[in-house]
Amino acid sequence: MRPASLEELLGQDHLVGPGRLLTEALAAQRLPSMILWGPPGCGKTTIARLVAGLTSLPFESLSAVFAGVKEVRAVVERARMVTGTILFMDEIHRFNKAQQDAFLPVVEDGTLTLMGATTENPSFEINQALLSRCRVVVLNPLGEEDLLLLLHRAVADGERGFGNLQLRFADEVLPRIAREAAGDGRYALNLLETLVTVSRVTTRPRELTLEDFFTSCQRRSALYDRAGEAHYNLISALHKSLRGSDADASLYWLARMLAGGEDGLYVARRLIRFASEDIGNADPQALAVALHARDAFHFLGAPEGELALAQAVIYLATAPKSNSVYLAYQAALATAKTTGHLMPPLHIRNAPTRLMKELGYGANYRYPHDHENAYVAEEYLPDALRGQSFYQSVERGFEREIGKRLAFWKRLKNREKAD
Repeated sequence: MRPASLEELLGQDHLVGPGRLLTEALAAQRLPSMILWGPPGCGKTTIARLVAGLTSLPFESLSAVFAGVKEVRAVVERARMVTGTILFMDEIHRFNKAQQDAFLPVVEDGTLTLMGATTENPSFEINQALLSRCRVVVLNPLGEEDLLLLLHRAVADGERGFGNLQLRFADEVLPRIAREAAGDGRYALNLLETLVTVSRVTTRPRELTLEDFFTSCQRRSALYDRAGEAHYNLISALHKSLRGSDADASLYWLARMLAGGEDGLYVARRLIRFASEDIGNADPQALAVALHARDAFHFLGAPEGELALAQAVIYLATAPKSNSVYLAYQAALATAKTTGHLMPPLHIRNAPTRLMKELGYGANYRYPHDHENAYVAEEYLPDALRGQSFYQSVERGFEREIGKRLAFWKRLKNREKAD
């Protein structure tokens, strides 16, 4: 059921049609080197096969799973004998950066027009020098309407599909297959084929139902790659959902990650970071909750320990938010990097030797606990930074109380200075 023409290609309207990149490039026979980036089953290999049939240039195909630089060099040698060659390199991200360098001179001088296909983010997996010589073409996962159309074609097509079987389906079956396929056309067709094959409707003609589908097909695992872009996309979604105080979305992204095989301790580390970065002293207990969730998961393991992570996610999502600690530390860090030569004031320096005492180390230090309110109006920053403020509390959660304390100490300091 692979599309035999550009008109049959589904879900990629931004590439095919009047004025679109692929259609216009093929019409002009001026195809640029490109990296086709998209999820499984969206049509990357299909586009390569269509190009092979529609271009006048020699076309060669390799897979980085089986081929290496030796095979690429052989293609280059053949390409030098003719006027230009299109090379389709499937799974190009499996070449390391040094191997990818083999494409640079021949793409640069036009010996090869490269079509690389990858499911991984080219920013992470493709040599930047090669990226600068190619156009990154993003392919979309197929929508449910596209998948449903693909399934209906397969059911009706008498040459490539099941048209000769005159199959009958309950109304909800094909839409359910389209939903389960989650944007993957290849997977949708595989589900359909498995359903038809296992149900043996060729020997016992009947209507296929959802029960037949559930009996014949295992549900697809969550789309997730612990080492790829999905890893970063989902942890970003979790972090931003927590920051946005959306407990439901936060639980969903947590479940997606854990269902996809993510290490629960990695998630726990991110929750600990979040507790300080986005909640901080608005709810100091948030850090303790995140740490306890980490310990509980480490003690129980999966799946029992996952509930502790869920508990922490709900707590963090619903806690008052403040990034004051984060902003204060970043400001202090930036200042420290530019003022690293400044010494502490003499009165707060340690004085373990007589010489240091004679030099004034620790002189006139006032012990706060000996004074009312356990506070003295003292200067603790270097003279060059006197009066500098890094931490600004917000009027949310426990930071409201911290703000009251800071204001109280400021009044005491101003009163002592006035006296």
